[in-house]
Amino acid sequence: MGMPGNAATAAVNRFGLGAKPGELAGVHDPRGWLEAQITRGPDGASFFAGLPTSLDYLREEAALQATRRELKQGQRGRRNFLFGRAAPTATDADAGAAELKKALQPYRKEQRDDLLAEAAVRYRVATVTDTPFVERLVHFWSNHFAVSVDKFPARMYAAPMEREAIRPHVTGRFADMLLAVEMHPAMLLYLDNVRSVGPNSKVGQRVAMRLARMGDMAEGKAGGLNENLGREAMELHTVGVNGGYTQADVTEFSRALTGWSVPFPRDFANGRQPQSAFVFRPNTHEPGTRRVMGRTFATGGFEQGKEILEFLARRPATAKHLSLQLAQHLVSDDPSPALVERMARSYLDHDTDLAAVYRTLIESPEAWNANARKFRTPQDFVIASLRASQIDLGGKPQPVLALLMNMGEPMFDPRSPAGFTDNSANWVDPDALWKRVQAAEALSARVAQVNAQPLDLAQDVLGPLLDDDTAQAIRRAESPRQAHATLFACPAFQWRV
Repeated sequence: MGMPGNAATAAVNRFGLGAKPGELAGVHDPRGWLEAQITRGPDGASFFAGLPTSLDYLREEAALQATRRELKQGQRGRRNFLFGRAAPTATDADAGAAELKKALQPYRKEQRDDLLAEAAVRYRVATVTDTPFVERLVHFWSNHFAVSVDKFPARMYAAPMEREAIRPHVTGRFADMLLAVEMHPAMLLYLDNVRSVGPNSKVGQRVAMRLARMGDMAEGKAGGLNENLGREAMELHTVGVNGGYTQADVTEFSRALTGWSVPFPRDFANGRQPQSAFVFRPNTHEPGTRRVMGRTFATGGFEQGKEILEFLARRPATAKHLSLQLAQHLVSDDPSPALVERMARSYLDHDTDLAAVYRTLIESPEAWNANARKFRTPQDFVIASLRASQIDLGGKPQPVLALLMNMGEPMFDPRSPAGFTDNSANWVDPDALWKRVQAAEALSARVAQVNAQPLDLAQDVLGPLLDDDTAQAIRRAESPRQAHATLFACPAFQWRV
């Protein structure tokens, strides 16, 4: 049975990110409120303007690598001068490691500061935005194209990918978003495409000759085709696991994607300044035509992979896969097949235009059904709490990041390329609920002295969802902090209804 919400609470809490003070009362036309956000697109550009670009991060990493290389070469030269070519002792190795660590400390600190700055801005925008529906969609697509910072080479690029590849296209064409994502350093590094080499490319032939000369010593050496990006682009990003492709299609697509890479440290050497965070390397691209899912794609270097992505974006299987995921995220875990079909048809009829799909969804009666509801994921819960009390994290997002880690949804750190699950059942168990209570108490410490009337805030952000038992518990709370914790922990606040 659904909670006693209405169209306004659905628009603000289920389609949006949770009500800010005064927001729920101001929504007189729920569909129109959502439509206006689609037309307007994402905001927050001024907040993101000061953050480094992906190219900036690549340049920083190139400088770090250069420092490491110079220091190691210097150490090796000193050892040769002092000791000839004798192997260094354990003491020499320890001293060298300590010297290297000290030299790299400024770079490591800069990276940590950059990651914290990215998080601070991301959650600041989510807290204050006046387009929460679009901001939710940004987060949805970011999870759809999941990249984990747990993989060291990709750690600096997940947040920029959201800013650079997803935000600009969130209300545009999926085909454009798809291309931007697959060309982004985050995805190319996370799924190892920078290491993928066409077997018959110039580099591939040289590698094969070198490995042949090495004989048995070549066992386990890398240098061939990597299928990670091709597989995930089909299985997760476009047609889906049941989308009608074969392993041969994955291999052919992966061959087409060889050469898609990023600037390497050597590309920044000697004062050179790459102008893009994406690089196509023709010497590693597999030559020849490719045949994917029944269609042949002519030789064409970079254009070959691009054409296959555009082909995949327009497949009916992709339309259905994306529409189902959107409906599951915005309506319920088990959305109406008729709704999904209607959305998929709109996607195809409007040449992958996502705005048309969103409009089809919010114009459908199934989206406003009394039983349409979703349990808030940890990130949803934290953001809703920040919005309700307008908690200002400033430049210190560490407490929020710690809460997300404890609740099982650390920022940009899913366990696999499939991203975090969107199924409500996966977030409802005794341990998870207890951690939410703890998180509610921690969040309430940030607002207890800000709002002297917690019951007024509860009525403001929950509206008709505020039940008598919760209202009574808030009234009887021994302190404002306890009252806020009660609000954040109550069932009505846990569900997007």
